[in-house]
Amino acid sequence: MTAPEAALAERFRSAFADAFGPEFADADPIIRPSQFADFQSNAAMGLAKRVGAKPRDIAARIVEHVRLDDIAEPLEIAGPGFLNIRLRTDWVAAQAATMAADERLGVPSPDAQRVVIDYSAPNVAKEMHVGHLRTTVVGDSLARTLERLGHTVIRQNHIGDWGTPFGMLIEHLLDVGEGSAEAALLETDPNAFYQAARSKFDEDPAFATRARARVATLQGGDPATLAIWERLVGMSTGYFHRIYDALGVTLTDDDLAGESTYNDALAGVCADLEASGLAVVSDGALCVFPAGFTGRDEQPLPLIVRKSDGGYGYATTDLAAIRRRVRDLHADRIVYVVGTSQELHFQMVFEAAREAGWLPEGVEAVHVKIGSVLGEDGKILRTRSGQSLRLMALLEEAVAQARTVIDELRPDLSEDERAEVARQIGIGSVKYADLSTAHDSDYVFDLDRMLALTGNTAPYLQYAVARIRSIRRRAAEQGAGQNTEQRAVASTAPRVVDPAERALALQLLQFGPTVAATGETLEPHRIAAYLFATAQAFTSFYEACPILKADDPEVRAGRLALAALTETVLVEGLALLGVEAPERM
Repeated sequence: MTAPEAALAERFRSAFADAFGPEFADADPIIRPSQFADFQSNAAMGLAKRVGAKPRDIAARIVEHVRLDDIAEPLEIAGPGFLNIRLRTDWVAAQAATMAADERLGVPSPDAQRVVIDYSAPNVAKEMHVGHLRTTVVGDSLARTLERLGHTVIRQNHIGDWGTPFGMLIEHLLDVGEGSAEAALLETDPNAFYQAARSKFDEDPAFATRARARVATLQGGDPATLAIWERLVGMSTGYFHRIYDALGVTLTDDDLAGESTYNDALAGVCADLEASGLAVVSDGALCVFPAGFTGRDEQPLPLIVRKSDGGYGYATTDLAAIRRRVRDLHADRIVYVVGTSQELHFQMVFEAAREAGWLPEGVEAVHVKIGSVLGEDGKILRTRSGQSLRLMALLEEAVAQARTVIDELRPDLSEDERAEVARQIGIGSVKYADLSTAHDSDYVFDLDRMLALTGNTAPYLQYAVARIRSIRRRAAEQGAGQNTEQRAVASTAPRVVDPAERALALQLLQFGPTVAATGETLEPHRIAAYLFATAQAFTSFYEACPILKADDPEVRAGRLALAALTETVLVEGLALLGVEAPERM
């Protein structure tokens, strides 16, 4: 199939060349959806200055040269030079039929890249809290979307698994014993284990001395200490994967690339930066001063790569990571799904890496800035005691609340069915609420709104899918068990005749362009907005165009085919967000 905007853009560019000369063939047709027609071209405004004529006269010349007879009805010039475009209904129908037969559903295949995505990044021996929700689900949706477009995606879970706290954590694990109930907290309540170690460190001088000594042996590569550290990390990653399994994200142990991955490279990073003259000692610390960054005093802003005490920081690790991702992973694009507060840090790291030659011009580095999850008071969502809200507790609450609703609305379903639907709705609601918000914006966490069956929510979209599946089941039942209806739908093109059918088909044709745009902009909320509009278009179609009650068998089959295509698009789109679609609701 051909996406409407792509087909129109090609014809318009040919018209620009014919009307104004070949040098205008690259002009942007500026084709956008319009409330006055299917689409509108605003190209005349931009061309007026280049051509040296009034926009309306430019529009008239475009109309004279553009060849759209097989795609659109005659163009209408509106206002100062807007061109209103209404597609031919038979062309829309033909594209919908092609889309229904296309396994890719019109999703394009751009030039494939190797894309490294850095996301989630919890800390060993610490609870995953609500702040990890957004980096995890946004990063996972982007990974799914880029893979759907045909790119090779390399996930990198940059967990916090190295540094001075591990001295006290290892000593505490040795004190309590690896098989003890206290050690089991690493997989059930990591914060409790961490806080117990921290209290001993603060209150017991002998323990603190042992912990500091253990840091030295760990960083020195002592085999016995490293073995304990590996077991500590292993227990904690087991906890991470309980969260990932609950969320339904695609991260695995193979994607772990924590701070420890780069430990052996840090001294070399500093040495190479110093040898190249990019890093200099300032106030005892080794610093890079990337071009273009100054502080409030207008003095160059330092990026510290080795502290005055000889230790390394996040900048050193991130520079080592960039070098590895380019040299070893052969990245064409590196995506960091990290909080907005880290914006300056990553800008400086990217610039320093470019100046060092570790981030070539042909490799794109992008910081996908992540906003915060807020409570009803507009502040960072926390427990009543002021602690960060445990992510697992939040997910469990969402599923429990969804279960209450399902028990009330669908007592006819079995216990197992209700449990599964509650899980799909509860988890899907939390993820969708996050992904339907621009990733760099904050949003208020409101479970009642998230679980609502109306509005831009996961349950609204999930219900649209369940409704279509119910229609198809009833159609099969009315076929007296002969699968007559399924065969008719499979061999019938989606019906695109009535206005509501046409509006739904036109909306479905936007699926491929929306997925492509999301891959370019790295904004999953585009897919969410598209799915919501699609579900709304289906609701309007369903209310205006009887399906099972249609008297004409061909009309019935064509509308069932259009509904089936809608179901496929909604399920595929939700999958790109990592949201499941229940069979029944």
